[in-house]
Amino acid sequence: MLAQINQIDQALGKKIEAYNGARYRLGQIEGDQKVNRHDLGVARSNLKRSQKVLAARLVSLYTADRQNTTLDVLLGAKSLDDLLSSLDTVNRVSDQDATVLREVISFRKLVHKQERQLAAAHTEQAGLVSTLAAEKAHIEGQLAQRQQLLSSIRSEIARLRAAERTQQAELAAQARARLAGGQPPSDGIGIGALTPDGASVVPASQYSGVVGIAMRYLGTPYVWAGASPAGFDCSGFTMYVFAQVGVSLPHFTGAQYAMGVPVAYDQLEPGDLVFFDGLGHEGIYIGGGQFIHSPHTGDVVKISSLTEAYYSGAYVGARRIL
Repeated sequence: MLAQINQIDQALGKKIEAYNGARYRLGQIEGDQKVNRHDLGVARSNLKRSQKVLAARLVSLYTADRQNTTLDVLLGAKSLDDLLSSLDTVNRVSDQDATVLREVISFRKLVHKQERQLAAAHTEQAGLVSTLAAEKAHIEGQLAQRQQLLSSIRSEIARLRAAERTQQAELAAQARARLAGGQPPSDGIGIGALTPDGASVVPASQYSGVVGIAMRYLGTPYVWAGASPAGFDCSGFTMYVFAQVGVSLPHFTGAQYAMGVPVAYDQLEPGDLVFFDGLGHEGIYIGGGQFIHSPHTGDVVKISSLTEAYYSGAYVGARRIL
């Protein structure tokens, strides 16, 4: 039964980060739409102004034309595009007129481009909203299944939680002792069971202080999509902790993994972000081969070891925020 619950927890972690990723992309789209709407308004305004100038010039050409060359063009044009193209070849058009013509053509193209981009963004936005609804429903279904399984083994869960609390108290005491006593910039854990991710030596961490901040929230419950002391998911936890030192991280493991610089396993320093399970989970390295994280539904912010069987096998890499 516990194995089944653990499988659900691992699957949920990935699903929740996929949900966070979709929300992150949705935020990007909404930002792009705001920019595109502004640019479209500017392009339309410029087009309107240029068309007024062109219209005035056409009237002037029409009334002054002795050879009917421009008049023929005006009467023979089937559309504005046809008119613009034809006028470009009329000898009567001056350099100033040519400049106006180019502006009209350019602004028309820009308006069409912005309209296409907005339409594409709206389509992608609708698809993401639908995806988010489906992901949310799936996550909630798995949470309900997990709760049913937990209810069937309550006594066993209570025993495991008591043992976990005792272990966490010991780990927290050790971590606080390290913080109080200080430690070298890199404690060179160098555990051979894990392969370094190919990163070279990088500048020392500037944010080792986040460890002390992160430890204030030990015992805070896991809440999916949570990013406050009321409850955290894994990326919401790292985002919130780093925000306390003025660093803005996105609420998505995939986006956080693209930030900073890569760090080899044997060069880890307190404050580095460590990632697991195909970027389905992350935490903050605290030294001594340990990291602090918000693991999964039903758990709390806690300290774990990189050498634990699951985390050693699921380790992806680390990033140092500079």
